[in-house]
Amino acid sequence: MKYFGCIFIFVLLLAIDTKPTEAVCGYESCPETKPNMVNIHLVPHSHDDAGWLKTVDQYYYGHKNRIQHAGVQYIIDTVVSELIKDPKRRFIQVETLFFAKWWQEQSEEAQQSVKILVNEGRLQFTGGAWSMNDEAAVNYQSVIDQFTLGLKWLDETFGACARPRIGWQIDAFGHSREQASIFAQMGYDGQFFARMDHSDKINRLDTLAMEMIWNASESLDQMELFTGMLYNHYKNPPGFCFDLLCQDPPIIDGSRYDNNVEARVHDYIIWAQELERHYRSNHIMVPMGDDFHYEYAQRNFKNMDKLIKYVNQLQFKYHVFYSTPGCYLNALHQTLATWPNKTQDFFPYANDSNSFWTGYYTSRPTQKRFERDGNHMLQTAKQLSVFAGLSSEQQKKDLDKLRQIMGVMQHHYAITGTEKQAVSNDYDRLLYEGIIGGAGNARDALRVLTNLPEGEFESCLQLNISECAFTKDGADNVVVTLFNPLAHTSSQYVRVPVKEESYQVTDEKGRVVASEVVPVAWQVLALGYRQNSTQHDLVFKASVNKIASYYIKKVVKAERDNEIVWHKKLKEVETHAEEDDSETVVQTSQIKLVIDNNSGRLKKVEMNGVSENIEQNFGEYVSKRSSQYIFSEGEPLNVLTADVKFVVYDGDLVKEVHQQFNEWISQVIRISEGVNRVEFEWLIGPVNKEIVTIFDSEISSNGVFYTDSNGREIIKRVKDKREDFTPDLENEPTSGNYYPVTSRIYLQDNAKRMVLLNDRSQGGTSIVDGQLELMLNRPIYTTNIFGNVAHFQLRSVPFARGKVFLMLNAVSKESTFAERLAEKEIHLPFWKFFSSYSNVNRNAAVKSFPDFNFLPRSVHLLTLEPFTEHEILLRLENFVDDLAAEAVRFNIRPIFDGLGGVEIRETTLDGNLPLSEMKRMKFQHDAAGSRPKTAEYFTAQHKPLSAHKSQEASEFSVSLKPMQIRTFIIRK
Repeated sequence: MKYFGCIFIFVLLLAIDTKPTEAVCGYESCPETKPNMVNIHLVPHSHDDAGWLKTVDQYYYGHKNRIQHAGVQYIIDTVVSELIKDPKRRFIQVETLFFAKWWQEQSEEAQQSVKILVNEGRLQFTGGAWSMNDEAAVNYQSVIDQFTLGLKWLDETFGACARPRIGWQIDAFGHSREQASIFAQMGYDGQFFARMDHSDKINRLDTLAMEMIWNASESLDQMELFTGMLYNHYKNPPGFCFDLLCQDPPIIDGSRYDNNVEARVHDYIIWAQELERHYRSNHIMVPMGDDFHYEYAQRNFKNMDKLIKYVNQLQFKYHVFYSTPGCYLNALHQTLATWPNKTQDFFPYANDSNSFWTGYYTSRPTQKRFERDGNHMLQTAKQLSVFAGLSSEQQKKDLDKLRQIMGVMQHHYAITGTEKQAVSNDYDRLLYEGIIGGAGNARDALRVLTNLPEGEFESCLQLNISECAFTKDGADNVVVTLFNPLAHTSSQYVRVPVKEESYQVTDEKGRVVASEVVPVAWQVLALGYRQNSTQHDLVFKASVNKIASYYIKKVVKAERDNEIVWHKKLKEVETHAEEDDSETVVQTSQIKLVIDNNSGRLKKVEMNGVSENIEQNFGEYVSKRSSQYIFSEGEPLNVLTADVKFVVYDGDLVKEVHQQFNEWISQVIRISEGVNRVEFEWLIGPVNKEIVTIFDSEISSNGVFYTDSNGREIIKRVKDKREDFTPDLENEPTSGNYYPVTSRIYLQDNAKRMVLLNDRSQGGTSIVDGQLELMLNRPIYTTNIFGNVAHFQLRSVPFARGKVFLMLNAVSKESTFAERLAEKEIHLPFWKFFSSYSNVNRNAAVKSFPDFNFLPRSVHLLTLEPFTEHEILLRLENFVDDLAAEAVRFNIRPIFDGLGGVEIRETTLDGNLPLSEMKRMKFQHDAAGSRPKTAEYFTAQHKPLSAHKSQEASEFSVSLKPMQIRTFIIRK
């Protein structure tokens, strides 16, 4: 490292002594191309994972190289040194988190030298998010957040020259339409990736369709994004890897007996000719790099210099030069060529006929749920920080730490659950620390915003197993403060772990709130790592605008006798299976469930004026070829057939059916008064099989079902079909029909619609008409990515607990709205904070903040967060699609004034580029007719909002089309 450091200092001195040139970045900095030749754009890059076989820090520092040789800090060191030596050289940096870490360690002189490279377009940032996110298991809110974080860091550090224009999703295991839409909404010109189904790739190679125009939204206009598939993954051409991790021969020139220039150039031209056959234009992009390459960048660049020199000396038909994905795409744009169209997505991904990468949709289900908890806390902490005006350095640091770890958790080896166990443990550690810091911010804010200036505001992170340290010794004189991250007042049921005692719940005005004590399922109490001091949940219904507190006190017998309303304990209902047609009915005023007393399973559901025979069950797949990535069905699905033991608990607020399917699957079916969905809370483990839940109905779905794309728009799925090719399903017909379900899967016919909503990412399908299947849990595999050496390893905590929600509706616009509203409540429910009643100060002055209830019901408060010291970032979303609603119009002046706004400006989706400056490349479709004479661009479709507090309220009018998100920066 001392050697590298000396080189770096030397070249820095050369750079400082050199007469500065006028900075030219972006497309203006691209190298010249030759119109009468095939232009080969060499793209030096290193793909640096934010965890996989090693942890994030181990990858950065180059620790534990016996696992994998990788040291990102050395990569950036030596790349910068080599770029400074020659202005023709280029390199793209993708993962902002690693570069930000490296940047903090550099001297001011080194930083100035790097800024020159950025300002001259020699070091270009591509992608630009905190990490290269997965595209199947992520929710769109977290993707937008982590791009906002990465792009903001780049803008604040380098300015406009650092802003990426290209998405670089080269290692994600399949690609979502919503990701493409997000790129378009951020003003990106295109994206490139390296994985698609092997049959799709073969077809595209043969039809010159490796590059295309992706129409990334069915609801939004101008969401077209140029998308390209790389030819040889993201690797160097075979035989031309010059990295120290490779064994390919260097280019040997000069008067030496082993001079190989002629042979190497010949081999390269053969390779170029093969590429040329599969692409449409006279431009070809060739990545030069791989995982953690360029740790000794001099070796890479020295040999690439020679390759460029000797190929170009031939003046044959190939012009080779250093370039970037942005410069390549700019060259394509200038050709005015036409391209094929794409409208759906690239799921599922299969690298061969036996390997559909659909297992990772579900892998590590507890970690997938924990990531959702992290996002929940992040949105809570960000909003509360704005309302309370938190500004201390520690508060900013804690919020940034949570933002950053949530950025890491979107990585394609984190949220996917495909990392090694030690790395998974480290992700959990980081996320836990981030949540604790965010909870500290929330506590500080609530002490300002409520009448508990000394409240504890404890967060209980084990409520998923009905456990809370704050109430384990008793819930007498406890204050539950609820925060609602949604825009509108919401009514939801709250569950607090308590002992089997009597309680009274009151609201802030002293009114008694109806409540019930519900027994926790014995299977949960039996978990070996659970403290069993609290064996019941106190349940009450809360209505919360933004912040509301509810007060719990223990009630002794003398007080109970004088109370008109106090809590009730759910009674156990007797059930009998003496007759073949015996059944148990469980119902609220909105929902009726029929349980078959003989089988113990759900038999029928009535809700929303619709009645349907629905049987819910569990099944298991046993396979010897599955892996953390791959679901290989092996033997046919084994549906559990044994009778189910069940107990019914009946209350005025809540009705529960506790079921035991076998020794490792149990469930609570729950319906609540005033809630229009059925909740299935499952507990599965320990597990050495892939476990699914199945909902069978009589709906005539005809092989069609629907899944969400990252929690946003819906994509139609047709069993055994793909948009552009015929899939190879001979060996894996079930796995090949699995799709990612981030929030919703449903099927319907002309009259009825059955919808499942989930609380984390899972894989799902409809193999049989009228049936929906979700994979809930699967083993932790210790295997390679292709499913060979297949065996599993059970961990010390091999249980998972989660929820699936059922909605049954008539097919209508209103039902779609109700489903999307439920989706938001499931994704961002109330966050619960616990304090002691003794800390209440009725006379405490509380800070006011804006009310969002005036917004139309379909408008979601997607983001409200501190952006800079004097700025707030606000995102508003119309969450219905164009099949369910029209555009809505409203005035945001009340929000602007309530946040102390002075000026407001509209930006692209990421918050870092004024919308008025967005200019995005437009490409021509094959069927577009006549070609334009000059290159065309997309710009903002509406006049960007820009206003000052001195202007009339009419200047603050906003319209939102279905599925539209608008982003604003409010200066205080």
